[in-house]
Amino acid sequence: MNQKVIALLAGLLFGAGLAASGMNDSNVVQGFLDVSGAWNPSLMFVMAAALMLTIPGFQYFLRRKPILAQSFKLPNLKNIDRQLVTGAIIFGVGWGLVGLCPGPAIAALGYLNWEGIVFVLAMLAGAKFRQLQVA
Repeated sequence: MNQKVIALLAGLLFGAGLAASGMNDSNVVQGFLDVSGAWNPSLMFVMAAALMLTIPGFQYFLRRKPILAQSFKLPNLKNIDRQLVTGAIIFGVGWGLVGLCPGPAIAALGYLNWEGIVFVLAMLAGAKFRQLQVA
């Protein structure tokens, strides 16, 4: 099995998990962020369950050799700079306003709702704009 097939299967599994947990529903996310109103804690439980699986999983798999590569490619940047902080602020504001972040937004495209489509198009335009600035 090649890397593209595995990436597709991983993406489908991720999208199915988001749909099953309701995390691609912007109302669930906005309900979690509304701590002074009708707070919905379900996102906290999904994140806790994901961490309980991911942390030991990373510890286990990082000690082994990847099946389809020579080694794992991990980020090596450790600096907190202006670009990182600015990106985090933009991400957080967008997440709070719309209730979606990139993964759930792409998974939500399957529902064909216009808000999700507009969000993904705007996200792609922003990524392209940033790519043009760096080049």
